[in-house]
Amino acid sequence: MRQSASFGEKDKTARPARKGIHPALFYGMFTLLLGANGLTATGLLMAPDIARLLTVQNEQVIGAYEDRIAQMRVEIDRLHSRNYAQAGDINLQLQELAAQQDVLLEQHQLVRALVDKADQLGIAAIGISAEPEGAQLAGTVASGNPDIVETAESLNRMMSETHRAMTGIAEAAIERTNGIVSEMRQLGIAMSLPNEGELGMGGPLLPAAEGLESSPMVEDANAVMAALLRYKAARDSVEAAPIHMPITGNFRRSSGYGNRTDPFTGGRAFHAGLDFAAPSGTTVFSAAKGVVSFVGTRSGYGKVVEVTHATGHITRYAHLSGYLAREGQAVNPGTPIAKVGSTGRSTGPHLHFEIRKGDATIDPRGFLEAGKRVQALLG
Repeated sequence: MRQSASFGEKDKTARPARKGIHPALFYGMFTLLLGANGLTATGLLMAPDIARLLTVQNEQVIGAYEDRIAQMRVEIDRLHSRNYAQAGDINLQLQELAAQQDVLLEQHQLVRALVDKADQLGIAAIGISAEPEGAQLAGTVASGNPDIVETAESLNRMMSETHRAMTGIAEAAIERTNGIVSEMRQLGIAMSLPNEGELGMGGPLLPAAEGLESSPMVEDANAVMAALLRYKAARDSVEAAPIHMPITGNFRRSSGYGNRTDPFTGGRAFHAGLDFAAPSGTTVFSAAKGVVSFVGTRSGYGKVVEVTHATGHITRYAHLSGYLAREGQAVNPGTPIAKVGSTGRSTGPHLHFEIRKGDATIDPRGFLEAGKRVQALLG
Protein backbone atom coordinates (compact mmCIF):
# COMPACT_ATOMS: atom_id res chain seq x y z
CA MET A 1 0.00 0.00 0.00
CA ARG A 2 2.80 2.36 0.77
CA GLN A 3 4.38 1.61 -2.59
CA SER A 4 1.10 2.22 -4.48
CA ALA A 5 0.56 5.53 -2.82
CA SER A 6 4.09 6.54 -3.56
CA PHE A 7 3.70 5.52 -7.21
CA GLY A 8 0.46 7.55 -7.52
CA GLU A 9 2.02 10.62 -6.09
CA LYS A 10 4.98 10.28 -8.44
CA ASP A 11 2.68 9.89 -11.46
CA LYS A 12 0.67 12.96 -10.52
CA THR A 13 3.78 15.04 -10.09
CA ALA A 14 5.26 14.06 -13.43
CA ARG A 15 2.10 14.84 -15.53
CA PRO A 16 2.91 17.69 -18.04
CA ALA A 17 0.98 21.05 -17.97
CA ARG A 18 -2.04 21.30 -20.32
CA LYS A 19 -1.68 23.70 -23.30
CA GLY A 20 -4.58 25.71 -24.99
CA ILE A 21 -6.22 29.13 -25.59
CA HIS A 22 -7.03 31.11 -22.52
CA PRO A 23 -10.83 31.49 -22.15
CA ALA A 24 -10.71 35.31 -21.91
CA LEU A 25 -8.70 35.58 -25.14
CA PHE A 26 -11.05 33.18 -26.91
CA TYR A 27 -14.20 35.12 -25.98
CA GLY A 28 -12.56 38.44 -26.87
CA MET A 29 -11.70 37.27 -30.38
CA PHE A 30 -15.20 35.89 -30.84
CA THR A 31 -16.75 39.22 -29.82
CA LEU A 32 -14.46 41.15 -32.24
CA LEU A 33 -15.38 38.91 -35.19
CA LEU A 34 -19.06 39.18 -34.38
CA GLY A 35 -18.83 43.02 -34.27
CA ALA A 36 -16.99 43.18 -37.57
CA ASN A 37 -19.62 41.04 -39.24
CA GLY A 38 -22.32 43.30 -37.84
CA LEU A 39 -20.65 46.46 -39.23
CA THR A 40 -20.22 44.82 -42.62
CA ALA A 41 -23.87 43.87 -42.73
CA THR A 42 -24.92 47.38 -41.73
CA GLY A 43 -22.73 48.91 -44.46
CA LEU A 44 -24.21 46.64 -47.09
CA LEU A 45 -27.72 47.56 -46.01
CA MET A 46 -26.97 51.35 -46.00
CA ALA A 47 -24.86 51.48 -49.18
CA PRO A 48 -27.74 52.65 -51.41
CA ASP A 49 -28.55 55.50 -48.97
CA ILE A 50 -24.92 56.67 -48.85
CA ALA A 51 -24.68 56.58 -52.62
CA ARG A 52 -27.87 58.62 -52.93
CA LEU A 53 -26.51 61.19 -50.40
CA LEU A 54 -23.28 61.67 -52.37
CA THR A 55 -25.22 61.95 -55.61
CA VAL A 56 -27.47 64.65 -54.12
CA GLN A 57 -24.44 66.66 -52.98
CA ASN A 58 -22.83 66.48 -56.42
CA GLU A 59 -26.08 67.54 -58.04
CA GLN A 60 -26.31 70.51 -55.69
CA VAL A 61 -22.77 71.66 -56.56
CA ILE A 62 -23.40 71.29 -60.28
CA GLY A 63 -26.71 73.10 -59.94
CA ALA A 64 -25.02 76.01 -58.14
CA TYR A 65 -22.46 76.37 -60.96
CA GLU A 66 -25.24 76.31 -63.55
CA ASP A 67 -27.14 79.02 -61.66
CA ARG A 68 -24.02 81.18 -61.55
CA ILE A 69 -23.43 80.76 -65.28
CA ALA A 70 -27.02 81.72 -65.98
CA GLN A 71 -26.64 84.88 -63.86
CA MET A 72 -23.52 85.85 -65.78
CA ARG A 73 -25.34 85.44 -69.10
CA VAL A 74 -28.16 87.67 -67.86
CA GLU A 75 -25.64 90.32 -66.77
CA ILE A 76 -23.88 90.26 -70.15
CA ASP A 77 -27.20 90.65 -71.98
CA ARG A 78 -28.12 93.56 -69.71
CA LEU A 79 -24.84 95.36 -70.50
CA HIS A 80 -25.38 94.90 -74.24
CA SER A 81 -28.91 96.25 -74.03
CA ARG A 82 -27.87 99.28 -71.99
CA ASN A 83 -25.05 100.20 -74.39
CA TYR A 84 -27.37 99.94 -77.39
CA ALA A 85 -29.87 102.22 -75.65
CA GLN A 86 -27.16 104.78 -74.88
CA ALA A 87 -25.52 104.69 -78.32
CA GLY A 88 -26.16 108.41 -78.83
CA ASP A 89 -24.09 109.35 -75.74
CA ILE A 90 -21.20 106.94 -76.12
CA ASN A 91 -19.22 109.03 -78.64
CA LEU A 92 -19.29 112.08 -76.38
CA GLN A 93 -18.23 110.01 -73.39
CA LEU A 94 -15.45 108.45 -75.44
CA GLN A 95 -14.10 111.88 -76.36
CA GLU A 96 -14.05 112.93 -72.71
CA LEU A 97 -12.30 109.71 -71.68
CA ALA A 98 -9.75 110.08 -74.47
CA ALA A 99 -8.95 113.62 -73.28
CA GLN A 100 -8.54 112.36 -69.71
CA GLN A 101 -6.35 109.57 -71.01
CA ASP A 102 -3.99 112.06 -72.70
CA VAL A 103 -3.67 114.04 -69.48
CA LEU A 104 -3.01 110.86 -67.50
CA LEU A 105 -0.29 109.72 -69.90
CA GLU A 106 1.45 113.11 -69.74
CA GLN A 107 1.19 113.12 -65.97
CA HIS A 108 2.49 109.58 -65.79
CA GLN A 109 5.56 110.42 -67.88
CA LEU A 110 6.40 113.34 -65.61
CA VAL A 111 5.96 111.28 -62.45
CA ARG A 112 8.00 108.41 -63.88
CA ALA A 113 10.92 110.78 -64.47
CA LEU A 114 10.59 112.20 -60.95
CA VAL A 115 10.40 108.74 -59.40
CA ASP A 116 13.58 107.70 -61.23
CA LYS A 117 15.36 110.82 -59.96
CA ALA A 118 14.10 110.21 -56.42
CA ASP A 119 15.31 106.60 -56.58
CA GLN A 120 18.79 107.80 -57.53
CA LEU A 121 18.79 110.00 -54.41
CA GLY A 122 17.53 107.24 -52.13
CA ILE A 123 14.01 108.61 -51.68
CA ALA A 124 11.29 105.99 -51.74
CA ALA A 125 8.16 107.07 -53.61
CA ILE A 126 4.76 105.61 -54.38
CA GLY A 127 5.21 102.93 -57.04
CA ILE A 128 4.07 103.93 -60.50
CA SER A 129 3.51 101.21 -63.10
CA ALA A 130 5.40 101.44 -66.39
CA GLU A 131 2.13 101.45 -68.38
CA PRO A 132 -0.84 103.11 -66.67
CA GLU A 133 -4.20 101.43 -66.82
CA GLY A 134 -6.31 102.99 -69.54
CA ALA A 135 -3.47 103.58 -71.98
CA GLN A 136 -5.55 101.80 -74.65
CA LEU A 137 -8.84 102.94 -73.23
CA ALA A 138 -10.41 104.39 -76.37
CA GLY A 139 -9.86 101.22 -78.39
CA THR A 140 -11.24 99.08 -75.58
CA VAL A 141 -14.38 101.15 -75.31
CA ALA A 142 -14.95 101.06 -79.05
CA SER A 143 -14.57 97.30 -79.34
CA GLY A 144 -16.00 96.13 -76.04
CA ASN A 145 -18.72 97.11 -73.59
CA PRO A 146 -17.12 98.28 -70.35
CA ASP A 147 -18.83 100.41 -67.74
CA ILE A 148 -17.85 103.89 -68.96
CA VAL A 149 -18.63 105.58 -65.65
CA GLU A 150 -16.49 103.10 -63.76
CA THR A 151 -13.66 103.56 -66.27
CA ALA A 152 -13.81 107.34 -65.85
CA GLU A 153 -13.67 106.92 -62.09
CA SER A 154 -10.65 104.63 -62.47
CA LEU A 155 -8.88 107.29 -64.55
CA ASN A 156 -9.58 109.93 -61.92
CA ARG A 157 -8.24 107.65 -59.20
CA MET A 158 -5.03 107.08 -61.14
CA MET A 159 -4.57 110.79 -61.72
CA SER A 160 -4.98 111.37 -57.99
CA GLU A 161 -2.46 108.65 -57.24
CA THR A 162 0.18 110.13 -59.53
CA HIS A 163 -0.40 113.55 -58.00
CA ARG A 164 0.05 112.06 -54.52
CA ALA A 165 3.27 110.45 -55.75
CA MET A 166 4.65 113.84 -56.81
CA THR A 167 3.56 115.40 -53.53
CA GLY A 168 5.17 112.58 -51.54
CA ILE A 169 8.48 112.94 -53.36
CA ALA A 170 8.55 116.70 -52.82
CA GLU A 171 7.68 116.43 -49.13
CA ALA A 172 10.38 113.82 -48.50
CA ALA A 173 13.02 115.86 -50.34
CA ILE A 174 12.09 119.10 -48.54
CA GLU A 175 12.07 117.42 -45.13
CA ARG A 176 15.50 115.89 -45.64
CA THR A 177 16.94 119.11 -47.06
CA ASN A 178 15.68 121.17 -44.12
CA GLY A 179 17.10 118.65 -41.68
CA ILE A 180 20.54 118.74 -43.32
CA VAL A 181 20.57 122.54 -43.50
CA SER A 182 19.64 122.76 -39.81
CA GLU A 183 22.40 120.36 -38.75
CA MET A 184 25.04 122.14 -40.83
CA ARG A 185 23.94 125.55 -39.56
CA GLN A 186 24.48 124.42 -35.97
CA LEU A 187 28.02 123.43 -36.93
CA GLY A 188 28.62 126.86 -38.47
CA ILE A 189 28.59 125.51 -42.04
CA ALA A 190 26.66 127.60 -44.57
CA MET A 191 25.12 125.78 -47.51
CA SER A 192 24.44 127.22 -50.97
CA LEU A 193 21.45 125.47 -52.53
CA PRO A 194 19.85 126.05 -55.96
CA ASN A 195 16.36 127.50 -56.26
CA GLU A 196 13.57 126.87 -58.76
CA GLY A 197 14.93 129.57 -61.08
CA GLU A 198 18.03 127.46 -61.75
CA LEU A 199 16.17 124.56 -63.41
CA GLY A 200 17.21 125.45 -66.97
CA MET A 201 14.23 127.60 -68.02
CA GLY A 202 14.34 130.69 -70.20
CA GLY A 203 13.00 132.56 -73.23
CA PRO A 204 12.17 136.09 -74.32
CA LEU A 205 9.98 138.19 -72.01
CA LEU A 206 6.58 138.48 -73.72
CA PRO A 207 3.26 139.83 -72.41
CA ALA A 208 0.83 137.24 -71.03
CA ALA A 209 -1.86 135.97 -73.42
CA GLU A 210 -5.48 135.40 -72.46
CA GLY A 211 -6.62 131.79 -72.05
CA LEU A 212 -3.17 130.25 -72.57
CA GLU A 213 -2.16 129.29 -69.07
CA SER A 214 0.59 126.70 -68.80
CA SER A 215 -0.26 123.26 -67.50
CA PRO A 216 -0.48 123.18 -63.68
CA MET A 217 0.85 119.66 -63.88
CA VAL A 218 4.10 120.83 -65.49
CA GLU A 219 4.49 123.55 -62.88
CA ASP A 220 3.95 120.99 -60.11
CA ALA A 221 6.55 118.70 -61.68
CA ASN A 222 9.04 121.57 -61.87
CA ALA A 223 8.48 122.32 -58.18
CA VAL A 224 9.16 118.69 -57.31
CA MET A 225 12.32 118.63 -59.44
CA ALA A 226 13.51 121.81 -57.72
CA ALA A 227 13.03 120.11 -54.35
CA LEU A 228 15.03 117.10 -55.56
CA LEU A 229 17.87 119.27 -56.89
CA ARG A 230 18.05 121.17 -53.60
CA TYR A 231 18.19 117.90 -51.71
CA LYS A 232 20.95 116.60 -53.97
CA ALA A 233 22.97 119.77 -53.39
CA ALA A 234 22.47 119.45 -49.63
CA ARG A 235 23.50 115.80 -49.67
CA ASP A 236 26.60 116.59 -51.74
CA SER A 237 27.54 119.35 -49.28
CA VAL A 238 27.35 116.84 -46.43
CA GLU A 239 30.10 114.83 -48.13
CA ALA A 240 32.52 117.75 -47.57
CA ALA A 241 31.64 118.23 -43.89
CA PRO A 242 33.85 116.31 -41.39
CA ILE A 243 30.93 114.54 -39.74
CA HIS A 244 31.75 110.92 -40.62
CA MET A 245 33.43 108.50 -38.21
CA PRO A 246 37.19 108.18 -38.87
CA ILE A 247 37.23 104.63 -37.48
CA THR A 248 34.75 101.78 -37.52
CA GLY A 249 33.98 99.24 -34.82
CA ASN A 250 33.13 99.32 -31.12
CA PHE A 251 36.26 101.14 -29.99
CA ARG A 252 36.42 102.89 -26.64
CA ARG A 253 36.73 106.67 -26.62
CA SER A 254 39.76 106.93 -24.34
CA SER A 255 39.93 110.70 -24.10
CA GLY A 256 37.70 113.64 -24.93
CA TYR A 257 38.17 117.22 -26.09
CA GLY A 258 39.14 119.84 -23.53
CA ASN A 259 41.09 119.98 -20.28
CA ARG A 260 42.10 116.62 -18.79
CA THR A 261 44.69 115.01 -16.57
CA ASP A 262 47.82 114.66 -18.67
CA PRO A 263 48.84 110.96 -18.83
CA PHE A 264 52.55 111.84 -18.58
CA THR A 265 52.75 114.73 -16.09
CA GLY A 266 49.60 114.06 -14.07
CA GLY A 267 48.71 117.77 -14.23
CA ARG A 268 45.87 119.55 -16.00
CA ALA A 269 46.40 120.05 -19.76
CA PHE A 270 44.34 120.82 -22.83
CA HIS A 271 43.53 118.00 -25.27
CA ALA A 272 42.67 119.22 -28.80
CA GLY A 273 40.76 116.19 -30.13
CA LEU A 274 39.16 112.82 -29.46
CA ASP A 275 41.11 109.63 -28.78
CA PHE A 276 39.81 106.22 -29.88
CA ALA A 277 41.61 103.24 -28.35
CA ALA A 278 42.12 100.61 -31.06
CA PRO A 279 44.64 97.89 -31.91
CA SER A 280 47.70 98.94 -33.84
CA GLY A 281 47.12 98.56 -37.58
CA THR A 282 43.39 99.33 -37.46
CA THR A 283 42.35 101.24 -40.60
CA VAL A 284 41.73 104.99 -40.31
CA PHE A 285 39.25 106.63 -42.74
CA SER A 286 38.80 110.16 -44.00
CA ALA A 287 35.96 111.91 -42.16
CA ALA A 288 34.88 113.90 -45.22
CA LYS A 289 35.54 114.64 -48.86
CA GLY A 290 38.69 116.64 -49.42
CA VAL A 291 42.35 116.62 -50.41
CA VAL A 292 45.23 115.17 -48.38
CA SER A 293 47.29 118.23 -47.49
CA PHE A 294 49.93 116.76 -45.19
CA VAL A 295 51.57 113.36 -44.63
CA GLY A 296 54.48 113.24 -42.16
CA THR A 297 55.41 113.76 -38.53
CA ARG A 298 54.55 116.55 -36.11
CA SER A 299 55.95 117.19 -32.67
CA GLY A 300 53.95 115.34 -30.04
CA TYR A 301 51.62 113.84 -32.65
CA GLY A 302 54.00 111.34 -34.19
CA LYS A 303 52.99 110.22 -37.66
CA VAL A 304 50.15 112.40 -39.00
CA VAL A 305 47.80 112.65 -41.98
CA GLU A 306 45.85 115.89 -42.57
CA VAL A 307 42.94 116.43 -44.99
CA THR A 308 41.67 119.84 -46.10
CA HIS A 309 37.92 120.12 -46.84
CA ALA A 310 35.83 122.54 -48.90
CA THR A 311 34.07 123.74 -45.73
CA GLY A 312 37.35 125.34 -44.61
CA HIS A 313 38.05 122.66 -41.99
CA ILE A 314 41.16 120.51 -41.64
CA THR A 315 40.99 117.07 -40.06
CA ARG A 316 44.10 115.67 -38.38
CA TYR A 317 44.71 111.97 -37.74
CA ALA A 318 47.66 111.36 -35.39
CA HIS A 319 49.84 108.76 -33.56
CA LEU A 320 49.68 106.59 -36.69
CA SER A 321 51.72 103.47 -37.43
CA GLY A 322 51.59 103.90 -41.21
CA TYR A 323 50.18 105.85 -44.15
CA LEU A 324 47.69 104.75 -46.80
CA ALA A 325 47.34 108.12 -48.58
CA ARG A 326 49.72 110.58 -50.19
CA GLU A 327 49.76 114.37 -50.33
CA GLY A 328 47.54 115.81 -53.04
CA GLN A 329 45.28 112.74 -53.13
CA ALA A 330 41.53 113.40 -53.39
CA VAL A 331 39.57 111.44 -50.80
CA ASN A 332 35.92 110.84 -49.93
CA PRO A 333 34.22 109.94 -46.67
CA GLY A 334 35.36 106.42 -45.82
CA THR A 335 38.57 106.47 -47.93
CA PRO A 336 41.34 104.57 -46.06
CA ILE A 337 44.16 107.00 -45.31
CA ALA A 338 46.25 105.52 -42.47
CA LYS A 339 46.76 102.86 -39.78
CA VAL A 340 46.33 103.22 -36.02
CA GLY A 341 49.58 103.29 -34.05
CA SER A 342 51.27 104.71 -30.95
CA THR A 343 53.87 107.12 -32.35
CA GLY A 344 54.68 110.48 -30.79
CA ARG A 345 53.52 111.37 -27.29
CA SER A 346 51.31 108.34 -26.75
CA THR A 347 50.80 105.75 -23.99
CA GLY A 348 49.42 103.03 -26.31
CA PRO A 349 47.78 102.34 -29.67
CA HIS A 350 44.96 104.77 -30.41
CA LEU A 351 43.71 107.27 -33.01
CA HIS A 352 43.83 110.97 -32.18
CA PHE A 353 41.15 112.72 -34.30
CA GLU A 354 41.23 116.50 -34.50
CA ILE A 355 39.20 119.15 -36.38
CA ARG A 356 40.78 122.54 -37.02
CA LYS A 357 39.66 125.74 -38.69
CA GLY A 358 42.37 128.33 -39.12
CA ASP A 359 44.48 128.26 -35.98
CA ALA A 360 41.64 127.08 -33.74
CA THR A 361 40.58 123.56 -32.83
CA ILE A 362 36.93 122.47 -32.62
CA ASP A 363 35.36 119.75 -30.50
CA PRO A 364 34.85 116.83 -32.94
CA ARG A 365 32.09 115.30 -30.83
CA GLY A 366 29.43 117.73 -32.07
CA PHE A 367 30.40 117.00 -35.68
CA LEU A 368 30.25 113.22 -35.25
CA GLU A 369 26.91 113.37 -33.43
CA ALA A 370 25.52 115.57 -36.21
CA GLY A 371 26.79 112.98 -38.68
CA LYS A 372 24.74 110.26 -36.99
CA ARG A 373 21.59 112.38 -37.21
CA VAL A 374 22.23 113.24 -40.86
CA GLN A 375 22.73 109.58 -41.72
CA ALA A 376 19.39 108.84 -40.09
CA LEU A 377 17.78 111.53 -42.30
CA LEU A 378 19.34 110.06 -45.42
CA GLY A 379 17.97 106.62 -44.53
